[in-house]
Amino acid sequence: MYAVIELQGAQVRVEKDEKIAVNRIKDQKSGTLKVEKVLFGKKGDSHFIGDPYVEGAFVECEILGEKRAKKVIVFKYRDRKSSQSKKGHRQDLTELKVTGIHFEETT
Repeated sequence: MYAVIELQGAQVRVEKDEKIAVNRIKDQKSGTLKVEKVLFGKKGDSHFIGDPYVEGAFVECEILGEKRAKKVIVFKYRDRKSSQSKKGHRQDLTELKVTGIHFEETT
């Protein structure tokens, strides 16, 4: 069973008990997160396709903490101009663990 969710403008494929790192989620007081923007899901032989979101479906996540990604170095060199610049960037991330994927059963 898996689902494709929309989280902060990015599409993420998640499975149960999987750990994912997403852009930092600001002002999250509780240790859990409920994502209701499910775009697609598969449970056994059943497929759930959203228009744009699957009705009644949600993904529960546990917030494990915050961390920072590896440093990315940007180096710009201008030929024959005696000019160069070097910058670094580390993205702030929130680490999540998927605790459950729920779909509304239709009969």
